[in-house]
Amino acid sequence: DIGDLVVLMAKRRYLQQTDDNNNGNEESNDNSTRRVVSINQKMICHVFESDEAQSIAQSIGQAFQVAYVEFLKANGIDDPSFTRDIDYQEVLNQQEIGNEELDRFSKKECQKEVIVPKSKNESLGIVIVESGWGSMLPTVVIANMMPTGPAARCGHLNIGDQIISVNGISLVGLPLSSCQAQSVKHLTTVRLVVVPCPPVVEVLIRRPDTKYQLGFSVQNGIICSLLRGGIAERGGVRVGHRIIEINSHSVVATPHERIVSMLSNSVGELRMKTMPTQMYRLLTGQENPIYI
Repeated sequence: DIGDLVVLMAKRRYLQQTDDNNNGNEESNDNSTRRVVSINQKMICHVFESDEAQSIAQSIGQAFQVAYVEFLKANGIDDPSFTRDIDYQEVLNQQEIGNEELDRFSKKECQKEVIVPKSKNESLGIVIVESGWGSMLPTVVIANMMPTGPAARCGHLNIGDQIISVNGISLVGLPLSSCQAQSVKHLTTVRLVVVPCPPVVEVLIRRPDTKYQLGFSVQNGIICSLLRGGIAERGGVRVGHRIIEINSHSVVATPHERIVSMLSNSVGELRMKTMPTQMYRLLTGQENPIYI
């Protein structure tokens, strides 16, 4: 489910028999003739639109799970690992996808166009970083602005804003190097489409018991990996982000072992604040900005 859309995909098998002629493919056994059957597969995709998209998707998922369990039982299979998967699915169903971010990127009115006047051969005066794997819309984020540069002078851009396009060229899904390579230095006007976003990302994960994994790993406060489809991804965790707070407690100067302990033992609602690591390092003076 994506916003008010439900996408249902299924693989369908088609059986195709040969014609009545032998064509060298028929095999005879005890005076009986057997036709050769070929199997073709197609992926069918249905798209539905409804205000109840999330509930519909959950109902479809639960229906398939129940049907599969009954199928296993009917065939004498009792798979406890699958039951555990169903338990985790129930936890997933309780985990809301970050609605604010979804609304922000799915609604055209949340985007704004910014015209940045500049001198020829003058840089824009911004530092951009990746939004982080796990973002609702993978693009680049303004991590720093030169105080006297064109981007800051125009007065319509802020640190944290995500850039959707530059002069009509979409940056969505492009690697950081390709976004940085967009040549605008020779221009006197640059047109940006951005989605205004706060520099700090707020994460909410619902975890009823420590037996359910959070679904991400952390090293020295930096999120290193993320389980695809887990409760952490749904809650807004992003790879490459620095954790700033855990349940309203600052962890900026907290040792790695303590952070791991706080995360591992969390039950109920886990609230975190994160930001791209390079943005954090720039804001705290640990790195010097390289403007484009």
